[in-house]
Amino acid sequence: MNTLSSKAIIIEKNPSQNKLDELGVARWPIWEKEPSSFDWSYDQKECCYILEGEALIQVGEEKPLRISQGELVTFPAGLSCHWVITKKIRKHYQLG
Repeated sequence: MNTLSSKAIIIEKNPSQNKLDELGVARWPIWEKEPSSFDWSYDQKECCYILEGEALIQVGEEKPLRISQGELVTFPAGLSCHWVITKKIRKHYQLG
């Protein structure tokens, strides 16, 4: 498993179809956003699976993390970050 992490953001590259099925990803709602830049805070944990697109996630002074198609990303509750969507994002997501 190829996993990256920063400030408890976990990025799993190319998770297996079995894992996606176990999580029920296909039943999660879908969120889409055009290229843009905005601050965001997570009041609860979010797990998302990137269907298409790309974004940079900046946490404080850390090096930005790039998320893109085929990655399963977990954002912890209490995290504040800055999103820069470089290619339209389309993702399944689950809160809590």
